[in-house]
Formats: sequence, structure tokens, C-alpha cells
Amino acid sequence: MENSTTGINAAAEILEFTAEESAAAFINKKFIILVSGVAALGGLLFGFDTAIISGAIPYITSYFSLNEYWIGWAVGSILIGCGVGAMLAGKLADKYGRRYMLIICAILFAASGIGAGLSTNLTEFIIFRLIGGLGVGAAAMVSPMYIAEIAPAKWRGRLVACYQLAIVSGILIAYFANFIFDGTGVNNWRWMFASQAAPSLLFFLLLLLVPETPRWLIMKQRNAEAEKILKKVLGNSPVEAEMRIIKDSFHNAKSVSLKQLFSKTYRPVLYLGITVAIFQQVTGINSIIYYAPEIFRETGLDSSSSLMQTIGIGVINILSTIGAIALVDRIGRKKLLLIGTVMMGISLVAVGLCFEYHYYDHYLVLIFMLLYVASFGCTLGAVVWVYLAEIFPNLIRSLALSVATLALWLADFAVTLTFPVMRTHLGTSYTMFCYAALCVVAFVYMLFKVKETKGQSLEDIETLFIH
Repeated sequence: MENSTTGINAAAEILEFTAEESAAAFINKKFIILVSGVAALGGLLFGFDTAIISGAIPYITSYFSLNEYWIGWAVGSILIGCGVGAMLAGKLADKYGRRYMLIICAILFAASGIGAGLSTNLTEFIIFRLIGGLGVGAAAMVSPMYIAEIAPAKWRGRLVACYQLAIVSGILIAYFANFIFDGTGVNNWRWMFASQAAPSLLFFLLLLLVPETPRWLIMKQRNAEAEKILKKVLGNSPVEAEMRIIKDSFHNAKSVSLKQLFSKTYRPVLYLGITVAIFQQVTGINSIIYYAPEIFRETGLDSSSSLMQTIGIGVINILSTIGAIALVDRIGRKKLLLIGTVMMGISLVAVGLCFEYHYYDHYLVLIFMLLYVASFGCTLGAVVWVYLAEIFPNLIRSLALSVATLALWLADFAVTLTFPVMRTHLGTSYTMFCYAALCVVAFVYMLFKVKETKGQSLEDIETLFIH
């Protein structure tokens, strides 16, 4: 119990709650951090499941006899499952609850890792990658939604950003697993995938201890249960006013159809969410996350050295995400998004120039790739999830998040599938220049379209976009 308390206090220090904020919910800080932390573990499995293949690429390429097109499909197939999972999760999360869906995700994560590790042909491997994608896609929308619906407004940005911290932690753990299992023989890739079962079991067990969100309970007219949870969240503050505001936000409606979602009322905020989600991916992050060892090998490094430098990317990803947690509720969402697209674009141009002129000395490729990942982690990586979790009105949040997350996964799939092909036919340098150009487009769009949501309740944010 003492270790648990120490961990909670450490988390509170990272989140940097002020004395005023802590006093407002004196007896609830540990509860809020605990339930948000458990939900954020869905991100850890997300990161692990998607990144574990980075170290396995050369081995599955040989085992399944893959060319550049099949490599893209083997790596990117999980993202098709992600898109389907995201679309299904919205309706299912509304019907059965956010917590129930996260439990299903934990089961899918475990099945995917074990199944992929036991695969004897490419078809089996792809099927289990698709199953893992269902879990990743569902968790990608349900985890931040759970956190956004249970966190106080002043803490919401940092707590949802913790979801991105969990994602990059999962990515780093996957990189370490790849490095550890790399020298274990011909079946090393099987152990890489099967190791996913351990964190999946932990996630499943912890989910049994957390409650449902009060907003979902109110949507289902289970007001007594919702009030009980809100009292735990708000502590000394009265819950009656909060209950009334949440009830009013649903406008006495139980659900919204896909046709209504694309109506004149909701279309602007939906298109904003979709576009921001797409820009998070088409600016190239997962070409680095999934293919970093292959990129480093192109500079002349051996397998072990390339995996070690990839671990450096994972470490920087975590540190920069911690920076995002500290900054997102201080600087705001919009400024971070703009700063991120500029820094990412500069870094990509620098990496492209290194490959264009075959200059690999002084660790310049590694340095600029680390700068790119740090810029992403501190801005688009964390902030986009925060923004998507809070801009949609209560009534449409689940369905709108499903659509926006589907767009995100399709963009991710496009990047993942095309990177090996672009790298083969355009070269690494011009591939990086293409991603840099998309950073410029993202900057211009966000400058004119993104609205600041820092420090506002979900119900207040609704009035920014819905008139």
C-alpha cells in the first residue's frame, strides 16, 4: 500500500496540481488520478501493440518472404482493425458503457499478441494484427473519452495528455522488448508479439476496480449512481449544479444518428475534429515510430545499434509527452499545435537533407529525428487527443469521436502502407520532404480554424462550436 501511495503522489507531482486546485478537491486527488491512470493504460497497450512490429520487420520479412508492398501491408494491417474498432466503439460505448468497452479492449490486446506470435503463415498473422487493431482503435477513443468525462475541467488537459504518455510508454516498452528478444534466435519475433499478453492482463484486472463515468450514467438516467461518482470527483463542491448542467447538455435525447452528426449544426466541429486527427498522422510520425530501425540501418548501422537508437526515440517521446502534460493547461491547445507543426517541419527537412547528401556523421540523423519526435510528443502527440476528447458536445461525443478516430487511423494506415513504397521509389530524403510540406499545410489550417479550449468545462466548450 505504501508503494501505491508513493506512486500516486509522484503522479500528482508530474501533473503539477496547484494548491488552489488541490484544495477544491482535497479528498479526491488520489481517486481522480487512479481512475484516469487506469483508463490511460489503454494507451500503453495501444503503443505496445502498434510499435512492437518495428523490431520484427526484418524477421517477418524473411519468414513470410515479403516485398516492400507486403511489408507495408503487414505493418499497416493493424490500422484497418483500428478504423473498424473506432467506428464500432462509439455505439458500443454508448450502449454498454466506457468501462465495459475498455475491458473488451484488454481481451483483444492479449489475443492479438499471442495469436500473432503463434502464426505460421501471413494470413494468420494479418488476422491477429486486425484483431489487435480492433482493441487499439476502440481504446484510442474510449480511454481519452473516459478521462475527459470524469476529470474536472482544470485538470482535464493534463489528465487526457497522460493518455498520450501511456501510449509513448507502451512504445518504449515495445522497443525494449524488441531489443531484449532480438538475440534469442530464429523465433525472436514470436516472443516480441507474445510478450504483449502481460500488460494486457494487468489492464484487465485494474479495470475491474474503476467506476463508470458520471456522464454516461446520466445519459442512461442512472442519476443516483452518477451523483455518487460526482461526489467522489468534486469532493467538497456541491454536485447538484453539475448534475443539472450535464443533464441539460443531452437535451433530453438518448442518441444521435450518423445523418444528424453530419447535419448543419454539428458538421463544422466534426470536420474540425477529423482534419486535426488526420494532420496528427500525415505529418509522418508513424513512419518514424514503425520504421525507425530500418531508417537507421540505411545510415550504416547494424541491427543492434539501430534498435538501441530506436530506444532513444522512445525515451525522448516519453520526456516530451511529460512536457506536454505540464504545458497543455498553461500554454493552451492552439499554441502548442502551431509550435509543433513548425518544429516538426524543420526537423523533417533536416533529416531529408542528411539523406539527400548522404551525410550521416556526428549523429545528425539521430539528433534531428529526436528533435522531430520531441516536437511531436510535446504538441500534436498529446494535444490532439486532448482536443478530440473535449470539442464534441456530450450528445454526439461517442459517435463523433468514432468518426474522427476512424479518420486518424485511415491516415495512419496511408502513411504506414506507403512509407516503404515511397522510400523505395522516391528515396528517404524526398519522403521526408513530403511530410514536411504537410506540416506547412497543417500549420496554416490550425492557425485559422482551431479554437482555444483551455480551462473550460465540456459544456462551455460546446457553446464555442454549436450555436
